[in-house]
Amino acid sequence: MKRPKKNVPTRFASETRFAVNPVPTAPFRGTHETELERLKNRLLRELIASAPTPDLYAPLRRAGNEAAALAWGTSFPLLVLPELLREKAEEARQYTRKQASLLKSKTPAMGHAA
Repeated sequence: MKRPKKNVPTRFASETRFAVNPVPTAPFRGTHETELERLKNRLLRELIASAPTPDLYAPLRRAGNEAAALAWGTSFPLLVLPELLREKAEEARQYTRKQASLLKSKTPAMGHAA
């Protein structure tokens, strides 16, 4: 028992278009990010130029990256970065001095063991 096919005419309403204006969930970071990077690089150049030994270059760069990352999480990263970098740079200097003194104190003992 086959039923005969019945064609149903289809009618569609005219197309409706909506104007969509997306609202960004966060402010655009591009310009602030480049300004923050420029400030970080300028401050790092000053710190590295005043570094007494090349041993401090890498720790100072790490301190700069950490300070920039922390500053970016604040409301005013460009204002916060210089002070954060100063604190992180001082921590890096202290760490480097401590490591150098430990290395100096361990070196003679290691020479006698051989």
